[in-house]
Amino acid sequence: MAKVNIGLVQMECTGNKAQNLSKAMTKVREAAKKGAQIVCLQELFTSLYFCDVEDYENFKLAEAIPGPSTDELSTLAAELNVVIIASLFEKRASGVYHNTTAVLDADGAYLGKYRKMHIPDDPGFYEKFYFTPGDLGYKVFKTKYATVGVLICWDQWYPEAARITALMGAEVLFYPTAIGWANTQDDATNTEQYNAWQTIQRSHAVANGVHVVSVNRVGEEAGLKFWGGSFVANPFGTVLYQASHHDEDVIVQEIDLEKTDYYRTHWPFLRDRRIDSYQPITKRLLDED
Repeated sequence: MAKVNIGLVQMECTGNKAQNLSKAMTKVREAAKKGAQIVCLQELFTSLYFCDVEDYENFKLAEAIPGPSTDELSTLAAELNVVIIASLFEKRASGVYHNTTAVLDADGAYLGKYRKMHIPDDPGFYEKFYFTPGDLGYKVFKTKYATVGVLICWDQWYPEAARITALMGAEVLFYPTAIGWANTQDDATNTEQYNAWQTIQRSHAVANGVHVVSVNRVGEEAGLKFWGGSFVANPFGTVLYQASHHDEDVIVQEIDLEKTDYYRTHWPFLRDRRIDSYQPITKRLLDED
């Protein structure tokens, strides 16, 4: 399909997992009613962003994937004939947990999962306490409407992740996200941070000639204001839609997958790659033997 309607669900969450899942499903229905064919939910949408503290009780939020949440979402996907991209807290085994996104096709089929590769550890984002780094590599999923690549939040700062996923055939890069501002920050700092966040992802669109879809949450949690601002960028980085920084939103944006061929032909960055010169990228730094 050349043209695809992309749904983004930007919402606030509470401490009640069942209510969050139900709310997200209601909003998926809303997106489908607006014509969405692929719907992406924000990072860890079934809970508050629990990584603001290191607390062993939070491991109880995790579940198997596939499991209870994917079962419910699979039924919904088949009913609505939509693809659902769902970010969940995965319990792989006792003591092994991942930040994982499942992809459910429009017939309800579970297509697989991507485990977050880059795991941050910063004040208010103590993800290394909870998540084992992904070990499935980068992934693409051939859905009914498009071949999609999924990366998660902190992955969005790494051009290598976007490049590899695009080279694997992704027509759209999706980034379920949970990122925000500390309540103590001034407006200038907030603006600079959001602009950097959006700019790096728009650059992935430009460098790879693919659409980029980033879905963030809103609301205040534990001294942090999630900055929303979910957006869709075309393959040359033009922002087709940007959501509010404050309000919940269900967005449906049409994208034209044929734009990839147009931009890659007129701006042939992939043609001119010097793959023979890139071996040093596998080293941490280049000032050591």
